[in-house]
Amino acid sequence: MAQFDVYKNTSKKSRSAYPLLVDIQNSIIDELSARLVIPLAKVTNLRSLKANRLTPSIDYEGESYLLFTPQMTPMQSDLLMHPIGTLEAHRDSIINAIDFAITGI
Repeated sequence: MAQFDVYKNTSKKSRSAYPLLVDIQNSIIDELSARLVIPLAKVTNLRSLKANRLTPSIDYEGESYLLFTPQMTPMQSDLLMHPIGTLEAHRDSIINAIDFAITGI
C-alpha cells in the first residue's frame, strides 16, 4: 500500500456519496491493521460544501472530486486491496487540507 493510492469505496452505505477513497497514511507505519483514508466526493453532489483549503477540488480520471477532509477516517487494510490509481500529483493539496483541518493554518 502506498500513500496517495486511490481505491473504490466498497461500503454500500457510503459509496454513492463517496465513490473513491485516498490512502493518506505514510508507508513507514505499514504494520498497523488500519490505514487513514479520506473520501472523494463528486463535485456535482456537494457544490455548496466546497471550502477551498479544507475540501480542495481534485481531478481524477476525467471527473472532478472534492477531497472530503472532514470525513478522514481509519479503514481496515484488508478493505483496501486493489488500488486503481494514485493522487501523488495532488500531494501538496492533500497535505495542505490535512494541515488546515488540524492547525487552521
